[in-house]
Amino acid sequence: MDFALTEEQEDIRRAVAELAARFPDTYWADHDERAAFPQDFYDAFAEGGWLGMAIPEEYGGGGLGILEAALLLQEIAASGAGMNGCSTMHLTIFGLNTLVKHGSPQLREEILPRAADGSLHVCFGVTEPDAGTDTTRISTVARRDGDDYVISGRKVWITKAGHSQKMVLIARTAPRDAERPTEGMTLFLVDIDSDAVRLRAIPKMGRNAVASYEVVIDELRTPASRRVGEEGQGFRHLLDGLNPERILLAHEAVGIGRAALRAAVDHARTRVVFDRPIGQNQGVAFPLAEAATRLDAAELMARNAAWRYDQGLPCGKEANMAKWLCADAGFLAADRAVQTLGGMGYAKEFHVERYFRESRLLRLAPISQEMILNYVSSHVLGLPRSY
Repeated sequence: MDFALTEEQEDIRRAVAELAARFPDTYWADHDERAAFPQDFYDAFAEGGWLGMAIPEEYGGGGLGILEAALLLQEIAASGAGMNGCSTMHLTIFGLNTLVKHGSPQLREEILPRAADGSLHVCFGVTEPDAGTDTTRISTVARRDGDDYVISGRKVWITKAGHSQKMVLIARTAPRDAERPTEGMTLFLVDIDSDAVRLRAIPKMGRNAVASYEVVIDELRTPASRRVGEEGQGFRHLLDGLNPERILLAHEAVGIGRAALRAAVDHARTRVVFDRPIGQNQGVAFPLAEAATRLDAAELMARNAAWRYDQGLPCGKEANMAKWLCADAGFLAADRAVQTLGGMGYAKEFHVERYFRESRLLRLAPISQEMILNYVSSHVLGLPRSY
């Protein structure tokens, strides 16, 4: 067993950390406050060639694995950028995996090089108001009309839709069959900057520099050539992106936790009360020590999941457990940071309240902690399904 990163992986960490350091906490606080997309941050990483690091080399990418992509996003989150920084690009890394594996040669040639160089933004449209985690209940439909499909429906919580030109979308092409509910769904790559598509930004608690949208689609005509994979097999194709997504988000959660813990430790060292630094008190020190321990333990599971994915090994258990552990560890660290700073932890100028808000998201999305425990209960322990 070898837990060491390779020299190339360490180089990636250092280079990303150096680039991300050009965008301090004040940059992210300002963009979050104004709900302004961090375009110059995105452009800097695009110019550095980082956006396509997991896209195959023949399409202008780096051809690297999910572990390298995870290291990239963890370092971005740990810089203080949090989910605002990661959300500008992690959809490019994992969301296009279905296109890499199941898209036609023409689609891959058209989309992947532009995604890799940052000139094309692509969002991912799965979640619906009345479906939520149960994707088999989606009501967005695509009916065949000659050489086209005509798509109508509604999606919610679509990250970066307002800055995207394309969306990978799942729709029903056949009615739901109670016996085989995952069949009859199809993936498409659609134009989102269309008169048939309406967007509404959703006001939310955190990660406001990168907005989430409700997307209403009304009779959007899409050529059959924009279908991704086989008709009716969209749910199966979609699964190719789920384990990588959980692995990447697990590393992002650890990164946010590291940023929060760093701020808390700095404060505990320098804040003097009753003639002693507050970090000398076990009531302050022990909660931070526990947070550090939980972050390190969670990170090991995330690294294991990434390694297994890159080796082509089954990793559903590890990816789900990693997401659960890292989301909890990251949020615990952010909560302890707020507590360590006391009243100032509640003040925006010290930034830990932003880490707290952003780390809370990862216990909800893209899958809740409870649904992960459902997965572990049924798929790992073999217990009867509760739903």
